[in-house]
Amino acid sequence: MYKVYAIFIGILIAIMISFNGVLSNYTDQYVSILIIHIVGLIVVVAVLIFKKENFKLSKDIPLYLFSGGFLGVFMVFLSNLCFNLLGASLTLSLGILGQLILACFIDHYGLFGLNIYKFRKKKIIGFFVIFIGLITMIVS
Repeated sequence: MYKVYAIFIGILIAIMISFNGVLSNYTDQYVSILIIHIVGLIVVVAVLIFKKENFKLSKDIPLYLFSGGFLGVFMVFLSNLCFNLLGASLTLSLGILGQLILACFIDHYGLFGLNIYKFRKKKIIGFFVIFIGLITMIVS
């Protein structure tokens, strides 16, 4: 079931990047990023209120884990920029390649306290197929 959820994440990312990129055409980069994150904050607060959950933070959380917000803003900025210059499919395809490369590195070394999943040489075949697909998209 989680594999289906992961596919759904990819669908949502494609929709999100498209909406965000178009929104940045109606405003400017920074205003669109502000709108995107304010709407996200409102949705999360509404969910917390609806579920009647308390807002609690552990004191043991490593400080670097709070950088996700900064990374999210930077990611939205770059995806809006690339979306308007490269289009949705190439922006998403190149983004997925970047995710795969870093994800394999994170898995192999167990970074950020995650489980270790050693890199296997057969994954190189998958990377090669993706690379050929990207070359095809870029050249056409």
